[in-house]
Amino acid sequence: MALDQSFVGRTYPPTPPYEVGREKIREFAEAIGDANPAYTDIEAAKGLGHSDVIAPPTFVFAITFKAAGAVIEDPQLGLDYSRVVHGDQKFAYTRPVRAGDRLSVTSTIEAIKSMAGNDILDIRGEVHDASGEHVVTAWTKLVSRAPEGA
Repeated sequence: MALDQSFVGRTYPPTPPYEVGREKIREFAEAIGDANPAYTDIEAAKGLGHSDVIAPPTFVFAITFKAAGAVIEDPQLGLDYSRVVHGDQKFAYTRPVRAGDRLSVTSTIEAIKSMAGNDILDIRGEVHDASGEHVVTAWTKLVSRAPEGA
């Protein structure tokens, strides 16, 4: 069954703040194999003009995808998550994520499309720091595969 188009534009409440830690950044950089010293060495980051270590660009996926859970789990939307695959991800930064940031995410459904029996859901996550400053916008595309034989 196709997702309800009336959900386009629906915005969900902001998440509680997520505190970005140096160790989380280091672990993430190590996991993706990125040895950029700005991710692990405070002095290297300061040498590039940052106040603390910064996170790799895809670091915020963890918090924006978690925030998208409010959309995914909305019983009124009726998304069958067992049929969902991640279709695409994009980021547009105002500034890098830094250790010590306290980030909140507000998720909005930007689009719902049906194609060949599949539902395609576009979610925009607006990430702001504790002072309300915009840090990054993340776009997540989810594809809910059509049931077999549909």
